[in-house]
Formats: sequence, C-alpha cells, structure tokens
Amino acid sequence: METKTKKTNETLDEAIYEKYIKPTQRVCKPCVGSEFELPIVNLSGQAVDFDAVHRLTDEFVRHFSFDLASRDEEGQIYAAQSMLNGDTLSYDCSYNTLELSFAAESDIHRIDSRFRQYYTFLQEHLAECGHTLTGMGVNPHYAVNRSEPIHSGRYRMLLHHLQSYGKYGDAIPFHHNPNFGLFSCAAQVQLDVEEQEIPEVFNTFNKLEPLKSILFANSLWGKDHELLCGRDRFWKNSLHGLNRHNVDMYNVTFSSSADVLSYIKSMSIYCVERDGKYINFTPTHLEDYFSAGSIEGEYFSQDGYRSIRFAPDIEDLHYLRSFKFEDLTYRGTVEFRSVCTQPVRDLMTVAAFHTGLKERLPALTDRLNADTSLYHKGYNASELRELLNRRAFPSFLDRKEISGLLTDVLDIAAEGLRGRNLGEESYLSPLYERAKTLVSPARRMAEGLENGISLDAFIKDYAAL
Repeated sequence: METKTKKTNETLDEAIYEKYIKPTQRVCKPCVGSEFELPIVNLSGQAVDFDAVHRLTDEFVRHFSFDLASRDEEGQIYAAQSMLNGDTLSYDCSYNTLELSFAAESDIHRIDSRFRQYYTFLQEHLAECGHTLTGMGVNPHYAVNRSEPIHSGRYRMLLHHLQSYGKYGDAIPFHHNPNFGLFSCAAQVQLDVEEQEIPEVFNTFNKLEPLKSILFANSLWGKDHELLCGRDRFWKNSLHGLNRHNVDMYNVTFSSSADVLSYIKSMSIYCVERDGKYINFTPTHLEDYFSAGSIEGEYFSQDGYRSIRFAPDIEDLHYLRSFKFEDLTYRGTVEFRSVCTQPVRDLMTVAAFHTGLKERLPALTDRLNADTSLYHKGYNASELRELLNRRAFPSFLDRKEISGLLTDVLDIAAEGLRGRNLGEESYLSPLYERAKTLVSPARRMAEGLENGISLDAFIKDYAAL
C-alpha cells in the first residue's frame, strides 16, 4: 500500500509539473490577455429577457464574423470565437452575464479598440429592447433576474454542486447564495510568467491585495451595503471554499516553483466528465482522490440526479478548478482574478495596472516590503483585505499614509508601462483619483445611494464608455 501511495504521489507531482510548471519554462512575451464579465440589466426593472439576449448574440456573431460557436441544449449560442483574432463572446454561467475575452496582445490599446467596437454594437442593440450592459461586480437586478444556469452539462453541474452546501453542515460559514455565479462579475487579466518569477509574483501580488480592494472594489453587498467587495465572500464561503486552498489569497510564502507545485497538490477536485456527462462529488484533496480506487458522485439524467461510482484517472487533473486571486494556468500565465468588473470607461485600468506592476516587479516588491503604513500593524494580507472590503475604514490606518502608498504603487505601474513605450500609462489616470480620495467605485456608489442618487443613475453612469 505504501509503495502504491508513493507511486501515486510521484505520478501526481509529474502531472502537476507538466500542466502548470513546464509551460513557464520559456522566455516571456510581453503580452496581455483580458476578460470582462458585464451584467446585463433590463432597464424596466424586470428580469433580463433571454430571447432578446439570444437575438443579440446571433446579430453579434453575424456582424463580427465570429465562428466556432458552442450551443446550449436548446440550440442557443452561449459562446463564439473569432478565428481572425481569437476574441470570444460568451455568457458566464447564465444569460444574465455577457463576457468579452481578448486573446493575448502586446498592446493594451488594441484590446481597448476592439472592446469599444464590440461594446458599442452591443449597447446599441440592447437599447432597442430596453436593456443595457453596465460596469458592476454584482448585477444590480440579481434579485429579479431568472436564477437559472445556461442549459448545458457543465453549468447545470456547477450550480447543483454549489447548492449542495447544506450537506456539509457548519464545516465553514457558508453564505446562502449558491447562485452567485449567475450574477457576480469580474475583470481578469492574464500575463505570461517565467518559472523563476512565479514565487515573487505570488508573494508580492498577494501582499498587494488589500490595496487593490481600495482601488477596485465594486461589488456592493449586504442590507446596508456594508461590504464593498462582496465577491470575495461569494467564493470563500461557498462550497468552493470548503478547502481554503482552492480560493482567496495565499497565507504562505513561496520560495520556489516546487513550493507552488506543493500548494496546487493541496487543492481539492470536485468534478470530472465521463462519457459526455459531468459528475460532481464531495470536494476531495488531490492526493486522496488519485489514491482512491473509486469515487462516488452524481450526474444529471432526464429523470433527476443519479449516483455513479467511477475510477479516478490522472487525466482528471484537467478538471481541477482553482479560484485563487493569483492563479497559475496551463498556458504559462498568471491570471489575476480578484478585481470586480469596473465602470466600463475604466475597464482598461485593470490590464494596465497589473501589466505595469509586473514589468517592475522588483520595485513593487521592495516598496511593499519597506511599507509600515499598512503592514507591521498586527494583521496579515488576508486580514487586511477583508477589513478593507468593508465600508468602515480601519481606524488603525492613517488615510494620508495609505493614499501615499497607493500613489507610489501607481507610480511604479506607470513606470513599467512607460518602459513598454506604447503610451499605455494613460489608462491609469482614474486610479490616481481613487488613490487620492480612497474612494472605490463601490464606495462611491454606496455613498451616492445613501444621498439620494438612484440605482438607475449608477447603472447608466457605470455603463458609459
């Protein structure tokens, strides 16, 4: 048994290395990939009209000559990609959220140009049926929208899995919104990374997370809007967070890529696919999963869910789902995924911010390590991020000092972008005002709502290009 376990662990180590570490063993290209999830809002205050969404999709695909379409079980397109440039239009979990994904580009201006073309087309057609896209991390009409996933095996499985949290008692402090994937929206960035950089990227950007909350929080949550970045809680206190190593921040320090491999190995897997059927099961640590002779799960059939027992296969590593704020991907990139969708006119700040800082990573590391305005006050990065996600600004922090630290970080990002000599530093302009005032989009919205500005006004304002 001991020999079998050792062999299983060696095979797992090799598979993780091949999937996540080996792709980073090349010289980086200065490329940026971006994904923007945008809430669809029915301006009448009613649920999103899915028929209108389907008509819009068909028109978009024809107009921009997107192909490689994926269709749901009713034949509706939920994803389509352009063979010309690799861009993708898709719907994230439900037809309440539209996602635009951009293939890796060496110049953020190119992403911005294509985004403006797509967005203008989408908005013009949505306006004809009384709908709009907007730039918020939570769909403002989530409570009235249809809470159903895209009719496909993957999305049905995902919602069913998250809804099963009741079986786990009080294992973690679960929230009661397992459908959060149907209304929560992010702006994500992928940057190429080389193996030797991985530890510093993870350590430094993890340490940056509290400051990112001040700049980018845009997912108001709670009866009195007490949370500025509710998205963090959605993942952390859902079934995804049963194993804390699958979600949120890193509470370890990495010294090598081998440390990162070990961390990935400590994650849990909760789904696989067999014979075209998605199977979900109790989240299981990778070592335990691959050393098991069989796993019991369930899959959807026309007459409901059925139990199934299957044998793990090392190829199942393909189905590992991590929801870390900084995530190593099979593409040889780090995906930065903690930022809420921003007001549309400011979306490119996300790509510019991360790209510039990655270009000057040692300078960012030195500045954060030298800081005493945020750190060395008895709190770690995870605790600080959680505190700064709240409306009440921590009393032990000096606002002027934090503003200065944020400005220094933005200056480092600007320096990194200037080094690319593409004029991309202009995208950082809105962030300097946020650093000065310590007012994120969510804080601006919360204060505005309390002072009589309507939700409709913010929907339109945050939709403006």
